[in-house]
Amino acid sequence: MTTTSRLLDLLSLLQTRRDWPGSLLASRLDVSDRTVRRDVDRLREMGYSIRATMGPDGGYRLDAGSELPPLLFDDDQTVAVAVALQVAAGAGGGFEEAAIRALGTIRQVMPSRLRRRLDAFEVTAVGRPGDAALADLSLDVLVTLANSIRDREVLRFDYADRGHDDSAQQTRQARRVEPHHLVTSHGRWYLVAWDLERDDWRLFSVDRVQPRAPGGPRYVPRVVPGGSVHEFVSARFKGSDVDEWPCRGTVVLELPARDVLPFAGDGTVVAVDDQRCTLEAGSWSWGALAASYGRFEVPMQVIGPPELATAFVTLAQRYAATCATSYD
Repeated sequence: MTTTSRLLDLLSLLQTRRDWPGSLLASRLDVSDRTVRRDVDRLREMGYSIRATMGPDGGYRLDAGSELPPLLFDDDQTVAVAVALQVAAGAGGGFEEAAIRALGTIRQVMPSRLRRRLDAFEVTAVGRPGDAALADLSLDVLVTLANSIRDREVLRFDYADRGHDDSAQQTRQARRVEPHHLVTSHGRWYLVAWDLERDDWRLFSVDRVQPRAPGGPRYVPRVVPGGSVHEFVSARFKGSDVDEWPCRGTVVLELPARDVLPFAGDGTVVAVDDQRCTLEAGSWSWGALAASYGRFEVPMQVIGPPELATAFVTLAQRYAATCATSYD
């Protein structure tokens, strides 16, 4: 083994666990303890912070340094980092350019086998930027979905029912779909697909998908309703067929506009005077909309529509009944 290859293997080992006995490193690399010490010194000269540890055998620990040294990733780690960067590049938040440059750097040195896996991914971010977690997902599942989308092949999978029981106890439904897009929204991954059995568009939570082999035939892609994946997913989360809340209303809040703006979400705030403002907002139901206004905990007046005023009355009666109920 050349010195360079040995150094890379040593660095890879140091990254996999917190502490390594020197004798175990020597055994893994099939070299002497003295060679391990020399190689550790070489890595330190390259900028790696490697601390000697005390103990019967003595050993080494790779610590954080003052600068970021070169890193080694296995195949799955490389693809996971690249996918996360692609999500970050499309999610906003002010660091799109840095994410794109980092993604380009990684892709430039990727082996062709990994580049093909990465190129299958086309992710649309909806909702809060930069919060889509990969930790709870199977990268193999993501790759399978991405490949089916790229190759335009019908996807067969088992879909777990929602539930709080152990996953082994959950029932699974066999589904057959034309997969179209991978989407991240509010910390979760979703598959946008045309469900062939239900003859309609569906949004599937990726963590509940278990692909089945083999896949199905190729298909001609359909157009997502409205032509925009972002708007389609936003509308589904709002309980609507278009990217608008099905229930919208306006109230006057006894609060200055500056105090309401940070909590208005996608609502519209207009100052009435120094102490009052109007807030137009939306939700999936009139009751949910009325309840959302309650978070401001101030007197308010309903401007409209009548359905919102009725929802406030219903909500008040429900809360009053709750307070009147006694529990042993």
